[in-house]
Order: sequence, then structure tokens, then C-alpha cells
Amino acid sequence: MKVLLYRGREIFSKRSGIGRAFLHQKKALEKVGIEYTTDPKDTFDIVHVNLGNSSVIKKFKKKYPVIVHGHSTVEDFRRSFALWRFIAPFFRKHLQNIYGVADMIITPTRYSKFLIESMAVVDCPVLAISNGIDLSEYEFKQERVDKFRTYFNLNENDKVVIGVGLLFERKGLHDFFEVARRLPDYKFIWFGYLHPLLRTHFIKKAIKRKPNNVIMPGYLDGEIIKGAFLNANCVFFPSYEETEGIVVLEALASKSPLVIRDIPVYYDWLEDQKHVLKGNNNKEFAQIIDYIVNHDMSKMTEEGYKIAEARSIDKVALQLKDAYEKVLKIKEENK
Repeated sequence: MKVLLYRGREIFSKRSGIGRAFLHQKKALEKVGIEYTTDPKDTFDIVHVNLGNSSVIKKFKKKYPVIVHGHSTVEDFRRSFALWRFIAPFFRKHLQNIYGVADMIITPTRYSKFLIESMAVVDCPVLAISNGIDLSEYEFKQERVDKFRTYFNLNENDKVVIGVGLLFERKGLHDFFEVARRLPDYKFIWFGYLHPLLRTHFIKKAIKRKPNNVIMPGYLDGEIIKGAFLNANCVFFPSYEETEGIVVLEALASKSPLVIRDIPVYYDWLEDQKHVLKGNNNKEFAQIIDYIVNHDMSKMTEEGYKIAEARSIDKVALQLKDAYEKVLKIKEENK
């Protein structure tokens, strides 16, 4: 069995959740010894589409079983890019077109599975398989912590809260700023970038008015961001909508106390006060973060790590292998 991991145009780099998920798929297949290619001109038995349009998928379907990865929903497109209100109806149609012709859909959570299955055009199997996390990439290493603290010139008394994500309104960046205003003695660092032309007017305005205790270094890769996850007093991810949230898995894998918004995607796998702490508004978020900074949260982070273990690349790899075998069987039965 050989799989084409198809990513379409290079419009999403590894900086995005889709790009990161694509890298995780490659790692997963390597774990279970499944051969793969990213070249559509190569030979293969199954197509796993991450980004593409319906015409591309239909062309592949003439010869191969096609899995479409359900990275996106209409819900998580809202409040993201500039002009999203204008684009949303076209994006909905795009999703209907690609999901409606798939032989199988893989999506990260039961919540996103529900949203996709709710689309009238979907009549193929939809499987909930996490995007996964490589636990080895987030093991504690002092050099990572040192690089992070040196890069930001942090002293031993600094209390640090980090957030990670594209500069979307949906990610709650503006709330990150407002909570920082309520906690002026703490340093808040948001890792992420989005070209100014793609930012909403609301987010551009929020960035101009951000408080002085917020640092925005843009996108940083490698040891510095891993050191941030390992050393921050907490990770604050106030997103309004996710299909899973790779940032969440990174925080859990790093054993960093995690503060998230209480939204449906987390209902069935992240328990408040056991794995994470959940809030509903900026007043609550500020109180929760202040509590975390001043208390031992090791019991909670150990429980959170178990969630990361359950969604490790090793386990995801076996689930993907099973999905590929199922779609081959479906295609054969439909001949």
C-alpha cells in the first residue's frame, strides 16, 4: 500500500494548522512503515487530500480511493481573514463540493465530525482521527528553555503567559490583549503571523492598541517556541472555534498549564480542572491565569499529558493505517 499525501498549492506553510497536520501525517506513516509520496506523478494506491478542489478529487477518483481531510468547517472560517463575510458563502460551497465527492473523510475530533456529517451532501464514512502530536518533540530540555529565556531577555522573576496562532479574530487575539491589560505585572507573548492584507480591520486596530506588557515576535520555529511551551507559567488559548487545535496538544505534551475557552470542540476530551482550566470571558480568564501563576498545577498537567499520549503520532499512525485499509475495501466493493 502506497499513499499519495496531496497538499495542493503551497498556500499553507508549516506555520498553519493544516501545514503542521500534513507534517504529522508523514511522520505517522513512517511510524507504521506505510510508503507515501507527495508527487501526483508518482505511483500510489490511495489519495489522501489535504488541500484541493472538487475537480482534482474527481480526477483522482477515476482510478483511486480518495480520502479528504476535514481540516476546515464553515464555523472555523468565520472571523478569520479579511472579507470573511463576503467569502463565507463561497467557502461553504467549496467544502460541500470536496466533502461531497470523497470516498472517506478524516477529521480531528468528534465535534468536527458532527459538523461535517451535518452537511447534506456528505454520504461517505467520516472518521474522527486526531492530527496527533510527536511527544518526543516536546520533551523537557534545558537548552530549549535557555534559548527561550535568552531570546526574550527574561529574568527569574518574570511571569510569562504565551499564546500561539495566526492573527485571527477567531483565535481570540483581542481577548489575549484585554486579559494582559488586567494583569499588567505579567508578560504576555503571542507567537504567530498573518500578512497585514489578510488581517481583519478589528484585529489591525487591536494590535495597534495592544498593552505594553504584550510581546509579538511573529512566527518563531524550533527550540525557542518549544522552550516557551516548556517554561511559560501557562499557555492561554482563547480561541472561539477549532476543529482540534494543535496548540492545545503542544501545551499538553509540554506539561504546561493550559487555559482555554469553554467551547464545544473540547467537551468530550478535555475536562475542566482535571486536564485544563476553562473560562468564558476575560474576567474569568484573568482570574484563572492569576491562580495558575501562584499555585502548583503539576497534578493537572500530568493528567493533561495523558490526553497528549492518547493522541500521540504512534496511536494516530495505527488509526490512519486502519482508515486506509477501510477505504481500499470500500472502493473495491463499489466497483
